[in-house]
Amino acid sequence: MENGYFEEKLKNLKQTTRLSDADVEYLKRNSVRRNYYNGQNIHGNDGSCTGIIFINSGIVRVYLMSDEGKEVTLYRLYEGDYCMLSASCVLQSISFEVHVDAETDCDVFIIRPAAFGELMKNNVYLENFALNVAVNRFSEVMWAMQQVLFMNLDRRLAAFLYDEYARTGNTVIRMTHEQIARNISSAREVVTRMLRYLAKEGVIEVERGGVTILDKAKLQALI
Repeated sequence: MENGYFEEKLKNLKQTTRLSDADVEYLKRNSVRRNYYNGQNIHGNDGSCTGIIFINSGIVRVYLMSDEGKEVTLYRLYEGDYCMLSASCVLQSISFEVHVDAETDCDVFIIRPAAFGELMKNNVYLENFALNVAVNRFSEVMWAMQQVLFMNLDRRLAAFLYDEYARTGNTVIRMTHEQIARNISSAREVVTRMLRYLAKEGVIEVERGGVTILDKAKLQALI
């Protein structure tokens, strides 16, 4: 995908936040394009303020990590999304650290936090945009927390598989057991056992590197 998609999104940002042409050019000059491979960390391992991440293509996973290394997936971001939590130095109200990994091969643009913060000082519309992007994700964060705290693993797994089908319209889910486990905050071995159980019940078929949903109604009934 060419730079034009990112530039188009900046034009949309200009309209909603009343940025000037010079402001947009300033953001372009202070953006870098980077490619990450599946599983590579984008933000959160070194404690630095990466900046605003724009997903040009691919999928990224945003998660919390405990001191013991346990991960809790908060949400995933897709093509056209912004990640604001990777710029906590700009959003002073964000006081916790998240990690961001590429879940597929990704092409992203990263807007340097100092440049974005400089424009935000004099533009309340840009500040509101950044806060709205961050706040709107908290509904997904709360859903993730609700699942982890109150939903049994079988229901979490069924909900995840069904949500993937609903999102893509495809009954074939190309994910490893490890990827699925990370997304529902469980262990790979446990997920493998649950997938085998669902396969015995005729709900899914487990294949190398993926899962095929055979009975959508049964899967939905498990949620």
